[in-house]
Amino acid sequence: MSDHASSTYTHGHHESVLRSHRTRTAANSAAHLLPHLSPGMRLLDIGCGPGTITVDLAARVSPGRVTALEITEDALALARAHAEQVGCASVDFATGDVHALPFADGTFDVVHAHQVLQHVQDPVQAIREMVRVCRPGGLVAARDGDYAGFVWHPSSARLDRWRELYDAAARVNGGEPNAGRMLLAWAHAAGADVEQATSSTWCYADGEGRAAWGGMWADRIVDSAIADQLRDSGAATAGELADLAEGWRQWAAHPDGWISILHGEILIRA
Repeated sequence: MSDHASSTYTHGHHESVLRSHRTRTAANSAAHLLPHLSPGMRLLDIGCGPGTITVDLAARVSPGRVTALEITEDALALARAHAEQVGCASVDFATGDVHALPFADGTFDVVHAHQVLQHVQDPVQAIREMVRVCRPGGLVAARDGDYAGFVWHPSSARLDRWRELYDAAARVNGGEPNAGRMLLAWAHAAGADVEQATSSTWCYADGEGRAAWGGMWADRIVDSAIADQLRDSGAATAGELADLAEGWRQWAAHPDGWISILHGEILIRA
């Protein structure tokens, strides 16, 4: 394990977190990469989480194989269970730290990371490692959220406070909550050959979408790793977190409720 592995995953793996992560697909979370995939490719999916994006990518590159990587066996078990559930047999599983990937130079045709670099201690080193394990001419792809770029209506002092607390917690953990806007700069600092830098959004503006996103954060802000961190550190009281949860529920119930979730994306030619 490298010296960088002390970073803390701010979200944790509470049910409310996994509920959100399991809605992610290659189509809604890796569209910038999909046109570049073809059958037979070897692909590394770093920080695979519950594996929903992973198995989608596996279908795109079949009969090539995908390696799903997580930092611990417990986290990796989520992706392993999903692959087994959907009958995807073309995924291999490995644990490792993105700062020091446990693979030889040039092992993969494509290296992919979704919502990973915002959580690591040294994203520049992580990008160097992603490029190293990608074959010459292969592609490295990353996509990360940018919390300061989230915009919503109606305005809400509670949601403003939620973002302030999330930003502070993520930074205490060694992360960069506005990673989306930093991907290009990090890639340049890593000496990478940037092919494309873009952005995209998730938008929730109907009743079902608002209920899912707002309900997820209402639960997460009172009963997940970040809630524990905020209470234990004294950054917020249980009462304040309950009030923020109510703010999310009120936003979700509002017929004019609208939110746009900004992400930065990058494609690097190895």
